[in-house]
Parts: sequence; structure tokens; C-alpha cells
Amino acid sequence: MKIYSLSSEIDPFAKTGGLADVAAALPKALARLGHDVRLVMPLYRQVDRKRFGLRRTRVSVEAPLGDQTLEGRLWEGRLPRTEIPVYFIDCQALFDRDGLYQEQERDYPDNLTRFSFFSQAALRLLPVVGWAPEIIHCHDWQTSLAAVHVARGALGQEPFFASMGTVVTIHNLAYQGLFPKEQWPLTQLPEAAFAVEGLEFYGQINCLKGGLVCAGMLTTVSPTYSREIQTEAFGCGLEGVLRARRDDLAGILNGIDPEEWNPQTDPHLAAPYSADQLAGKALCTLALQRSRHLPEQHDLLIGMIQRLAEQKGIDLFLGALEQLMTLPIQIVILGTGEPAYHRQLEQMAAQFPGRLAVNLTFDNALAHQIEAGANAFLIPSRFEPCGLNQMYSMRFGTVPIVKRVGGLADTVVDVSPEAVAERRATGFVFEEHSAGALVESVKRAATAFRDHALWASLVQTGMRQDFSWTRSAGEYVRVYERALAKAAHTVLHR
Repeated sequence: MKIYSLSSEIDPFAKTGGLADVAAALPKALARLGHDVRLVMPLYRQVDRKRFGLRRTRVSVEAPLGDQTLEGRLWEGRLPRTEIPVYFIDCQALFDRDGLYQEQERDYPDNLTRFSFFSQAALRLLPVVGWAPEIIHCHDWQTSLAAVHVARGALGQEPFFASMGTVVTIHNLAYQGLFPKEQWPLTQLPEAAFAVEGLEFYGQINCLKGGLVCAGMLTTVSPTYSREIQTEAFGCGLEGVLRARRDDLAGILNGIDPEEWNPQTDPHLAAPYSADQLAGKALCTLALQRSRHLPEQHDLLIGMIQRLAEQKGIDLFLGALEQLMTLPIQIVILGTGEPAYHRQLEQMAAQFPGRLAVNLTFDNALAHQIEAGANAFLIPSRFEPCGLNQMYSMRFGTVPIVKRVGGLADTVVDVSPEAVAERRATGFVFEEHSAGALVESVKRAATAFRDHALWASLVQTGMRQDFSWTRSAGEYVRVYERALAKAAHTVLHR
């Protein structure tokens, strides 16, 4: 099958979160299954052309946006350590900036222009390069307009695109691409598409809603999240649209890249280790304590790597922190986000020196070192579509402490007597979104940490979980087949 994946970020070229990880790892798994996969993303300033050996082609592509037409130049590369082609669309006026979507926590005001152009250009380059995919896979709001163009735009009426199946994946429903109605001409879509049955959302343009309405199939990144987003509590105003399309919505759990997240070969770690040879993990813990200026003592060392935002539960954590600091634990935090949370964390780090280490930055090497050096990993998210850190943690023998929500509920088995006896337990799960529930779960973990046999069982059970992409990629193929069949049916009945 020929699969074309559109994403606004792909690891390692440009990344702000888990979307980039998925956009790189899923194509690798699909290629291993024998499929012809190609990727496309914007050529941002931060993409290192020399490091990744990108080649500028003579191909250019134009896309109209209202009363203007913008041109992009095509660059080509390969996903590292693969032969998977990656197309980069270069339009300096739109993408030559410090950030991908925003600067100083403020979205770029011309984001609709930027990603309307990208969605159109990604489609328009296909006839130019002479490659006709069977499936167009759009990730999140930034590329959802491509699915709308195929279904309701002028491009979709062209024979080249008519039989292509479309899939939209929701990585986080909270981000929908909302813009004022006055910007509608920038979409280059017919006026009829600005309707309740299309992109209209309380008088605004909603790019993600357009994809949810128009794509042949929909997916999201865990089974539990696929059910949650059909409810008012998690649907972000789109629960009705999703319920109407529930038969076309699949919850497919994200996987992780077992090559990048492998404690036996990870170059960032102080020592290698495995489920059968765990001595190296203790050395990683010691190295983390030393590098973060924490006392070298046998307290439960908890890691946190997250965006410092309410969705991720940082407010809950801060509300519980003084109580947590009465327990025999140390905490290492890595992340960036809202300035108010930066200030609070810095104040708390000053209040609890030697107990709380705060790193307000993005540091990939340190992220790997925290995953390996920590004994436990805390994820107190208010909602979590899938979550990858709990999978990275288990892979590295680091026991997750999570709220039962979204993909966290699908991947972490709570430490109950039955689950421990059956060697299924992998972590500590709390139900209620409250500081008290968080503190109690950490207390349970700190108590279990002193039981060496129990803790070793949790570590080894977690390390033996299979979170590779192989199974998930097979589920995506079945979704693609359904999308292709629906596209063929539509063509037949036109």
C-alpha cells in the first residue's frame, strides 16, 4: 500500500512533543511490513539541512490563499537509518522562524495561512513528483485541511486525487486550530464548507473539526481516549461530531521506538543494563543524583518530564508538593511551559534543596538520563490521549505513578495483590484528580520501594512489556483498508 503521511513535526527534524515521535515511528513500522511510505513536513528554521543531508530540488509548488498565491520549494531527505523519503516544503516567509507554532507561549497570528498553505502544498506536489498514494494520513489540526480539500475542495474533483482514502489522527483534541471566520478565504475551500456540517464551530473556523467531518476514517492514540472524547468531559465541544462518527473512529495505542529507547544501547546513559542485568540502572541513578546535586541516598527517586501546563497536572503536583516533601523521596523535573509554573517550581526548588531538582529547559540527553536514573516516574495528567513517557519508563525499568485516564489507563496495571501475584502489575494508579490522591499513590510507591522483591518484580514486569509499533501498525493498515474502500465507494456513486 502507498501511504502519504502529513505532519507538522517529525522527529528528529523538528519536535515539540509526542506527535513528532509518532510521525517518525509509525512509518518505520509500516515500512517493515512492506508498505511504501513517504512523509512530508514544513522546512522550519530549526531543521538542520546539513546534518540530515537534505537536498534541494528544482521542484516548486504553488498554493492559492485568498487573494495571494505562495510558492514553496521542495527539499528531500530520508528518515534517519531508513530509506523512507521525507519531503520538506520550504517557504521562508511562513516557516523560517524560531518556533514551530508559537513564540513566548503565543501562537503565531498567521498560523491559518501557514498550515493552509502546507496542507495544500503537500497535496499539490504529488502530481509534480509523479507519486500517487492510496492513503493520505493527516495528523492533528495542522494537516486536517488536506482531508477537507480531498473531500470537498477543488483538488478532490481532480481524477488524480479522487480515489485516495483519507485518515485523520487526533493526537490531542484540545488543540483544534480555531480561527476567525474572516480568515475563511485563506482555506481556499468553498463557502458551503463553512457550515455546521463542516468547519463552522460557534462562528469560528475549526480546522480539526473539518478533518473529523470529512476524512474517510478517524483514529486517536489509545482505546480509552477514543471513548473519553465522545463524552462532554473530554470532548472539547466536539463530542457530538465524534459520537456521530463512532463507527469510523479507532483507538490505536501508540508504540515507542525500541531502538531509541533501549537501556542496553542508549549512548546517553552512565551504564547499560537490561531486565536480567540491572546493576547498570543503579549506576544511572547515582549519576543522575550527582548531576542534579542530590544526596546519594537510597530514597525513592521520582522523575517527571512534561510540558508545564494544566493538562499535564502540574497544578495538581504543585498543590501536593509540600506534602510530598515529607516523604522519603527525591524528585527531578524536566520541562518548560507557562511562566507562572516556572516561577513556582523555582521557588519550591529553593525551599527544598537536595530534595527537588528543577530543570526548566528541553534537553533530550537529560530526558533519557532521567528515564533511566529515576526509580519511579510521575504523570498526574488531567487528561492524556496516550502518553509515551510511561512506556519509556517501563522500558527503562522505572515504575510509573499515573492517574487512570486515557492511554495511561490502557498501559499501566495497578499494584493490587492479584496483579502482583499474577506478575501483571507495572505501576501505581490513582483515580481521583486531587492532591490527596496523588500523595497517597506516591506513599504507596515509597512503601513498595522498600520491599526489594516487590520492586524488582514491578521493574522486570514493566521492562518485558511489548510497546513496539508492530501490533499498532497492523491496526493502522486495517484502518487504511477501510478508508480506501470508502473512497472507492464514493467514486463509484458520484
